[in-house]
Amino acid sequence: MTGLPSVIGVFSDSYGDLDAFEAAYTLLKEKGARRFFFCGGRYPDLDAWIALRSEKLRGGRAYEDQDFLADVTLYLTASASVPRPPAFGEAEADTELEESWVKVRERFVRVPEKESLHYMDPGIPRKVVDMLGETLCCIVHDKNDLDREDLLNGAVFIHGKDSEPKVVQIGPRYFITPGKLTGAAEQTVGLIEVLEREKALRFSAFTLQGRAVMDAQLCPLDKRTKLSVK
Repeated sequence: MTGLPSVIGVFSDSYGDLDAFEAAYTLLKEKGARRFFFCGGRYPDLDAWIALRSEKLRGGRAYEDQDFLADVTLYLTASASVPRPPAFGEAEADTELEESWVKVRERFVRVPEKESLHYMDPGIPRKVVDMLGETLCCIVHDKNDLDREDLLNGAVFIHGKDSEPKVVQIGPRYFITPGKLTGAAEQTVGLIEVLEREKALRFSAFTLQGRAVMDAQLCPLDKRTKLSVK
């Protein structure tokens, strides 16, 4: 099916608050997100949250050999024929009653923060390039890590390390942040809708209770304008 907006959940700066991580994921999933950008602000929180989620699904019992074998079997099966993520503009039927850790992890793009050991790991990119429809975007924790090449090649920059949700437009490019899950006056998350027909993105932001904290911002991708802050 075409013509439907693709939806990406965005959040950042959980810093060990796995309850907030869970609430962010649940809220954004309920709002239609099927992919997620985690902009760092404790990089290993995704792993810790998945481990906690798996433990709850096991009823709190310890992770045992049969669980390991089941996970490996699932991983190998998934690796042999990994279904591609839905293309932007395609609807995805959500028939999962209990998502496996493999499926959940595949939905996430994440980047490390400077304070983490992962930031120094050459095998882990500090910035990740992704596509929003036909638009190149760059995900990073600290926008100050962006270099000249990033700024010239990207059209949308999604980052953390900001106390509140914001859209900043500089020329034809956008800097988008969802705010923080910890360390700010309000715990907030963001939602990006890719509107391919309109050649635009729409960004909304919410508290973890689902209250909108800013008017939805439409970001046209084919206009060149001067600096503005929304």
